[in-house]
Amino acid sequence: MTGIILFLYGMMQLNRTIQAHFSSFRIREYFKLTVKTPLYGIVAGIVTTIFFQSSSATSVLTVGLVSAGLIPFFHSLGIILGADIGTTLTVQLVVWKITDISPLLILTGALIWIMGRERWKSGGEALFYFGLIFFGLYLTSTATAPLKDSPFILTLLEQARHPLIGVAIGLALTAIIQSSAIPISLLVILALHGMVTIESALPIVFGANLGTAVTALIAGIVATTEGKRCALSHFIFKLIGVIVCLIFLTPFSLAVASVSSATAQQIAAGHFLFNLVIVIVITPFLRPFARLVERVMPGTTESFSLWPEYLDERVLSRAPEALENVRREMHRIIVMAYRMLEKSLGLLSLYKDATKRDVGYLEMTVDHVRAEIARYLCAISETTLSPELSRVLLQYSTVTDNIESMADHAMNIATIAEEKEKRNHQFSADADRELEIVATLVVDNVTDTILLFETPSDEIIRRILKREDTIDRQENQMRERHFQRVYTRLCRAEAGPAYLEILVNLERISDHCENIAEYMADILKSRETGDGGLSPQTGENSGRTT
Repeated sequence: MTGIILFLYGMMQLNRTIQAHFSSFRIREYFKLTVKTPLYGIVAGIVTTIFFQSSSATSVLTVGLVSAGLIPFFHSLGIILGADIGTTLTVQLVVWKITDISPLLILTGALIWIMGRERWKSGGEALFYFGLIFFGLYLTSTATAPLKDSPFILTLLEQARHPLIGVAIGLALTAIIQSSAIPISLLVILALHGMVTIESALPIVFGANLGTAVTALIAGIVATTEGKRCALSHFIFKLIGVIVCLIFLTPFSLAVASVSSATAQQIAAGHFLFNLVIVIVITPFLRPFARLVERVMPGTTESFSLWPEYLDERVLSRAPEALENVRREMHRIIVMAYRMLEKSLGLLSLYKDATKRDVGYLEMTVDHVRAEIARYLCAISETTLSPELSRVLLQYSTVTDNIESMADHAMNIATIAEEKEKRNHQFSADADRELEIVATLVVDNVTDTILLFETPSDEIIRRILKREDTIDRQENQMRERHFQRVYTRLCRAEAGPAYLEILVNLERISDHCENIAEYMADILKSRETGDGGLSPQTGENSGRTT
């Protein structure tokens, strides 16, 4: 049991470390490959799972990205197929007895983690947890040696010769442990002790593969329609694989037996071949399969690209056209910021980890696209520009920063909601009602700010500025009323900071709406004066926040 606990702990920590590393190295650029062809998606899934050492982690990550609208459903299918192939490496490493050198991996990783240079620390941490995974399997291997004399285990393995019973055993174990690597690795370990045959092992391998889809199904419960489709597809892929391999069990067993005379290697080969069969059978029919699933689970989900859609490098020499592309890209990311705000406010009343994760994915994408806009603007600035277009470029750079800041504040609200849930902080009915009033005003301001990128008008700008004045007054009054509620013990004191932080972040979002509205007012004014159509007037404005 200790070995299994170390294995699971090492896997969870490795997942956390790798995901944090992926974020800093543009996971969006990595997954950009998936939209080219399903084959690229399969390769992306294989590589991701090799890093995570868990197909379940890759599947849950993919379901989350699809649920957040950052990867289209169809393009997620290739990643899932690849993840199932990537997970076979763990079992192969057990066959190669990497468990014997796991203490060396742990020691090396720990030294790099503690004593290495800053840029190597995350690699050392990942190596430490990688070694811990296989050290857990080493302890499990040591503990399984006496099982060869256990009548219960021998009877269980004998019953597994019946294909359906073997599938049920593998399915149950994997569904409970949430990792197919453990039961299949245990089979390899038992085979090394001469306790299991390939005939009894293969059905368990099939069942373990089917069980690994349960994790994605659980993640899909709280996902959007697209996320649910993704999770369901993973389960269907595995189910098709089980059915096909059971129908052709005899030739499948002969093919595996021809790989090696060692049962342990045959099990690893069977695990790989099972998932390869799924890829071969499913890949040619991915497009009609996706349409079928969409028909079975109807519904539409708003989709946001992980990377810029309008920043065309070919028009950089034509500054007005290039700046128009920037405007369209800014419109896209402010819509993302709006979705983040909506989701974050919803978390205050009903917290869900999956929704918080969606907000994080969107914030990550906004940051990335904003960086790409900054790079694009820098490239435009290297061309010959009129003074008017130079001012527009500077204004757009500032507007983009304001949008990113809005997304950051929305992310802050989601984080506060998470802490509120963990600490069980409750606001009074009056506090909730006042927060709802100011939140509605802020949402209306963001909505109008989005309209400025579509059909800018003085009327919309006036609405935003008037609403911002109302929000400022409301914030000051709400602070005073909240202090009174805490003083009279109508509100719990420990919940006070969370309430005020939410209020501050909402007010800051509205400030950034005001900033953008004022920049758009400059642009409209320059149009009226015939100043090139795009160029805003410069000048200081005390209302602008940075």
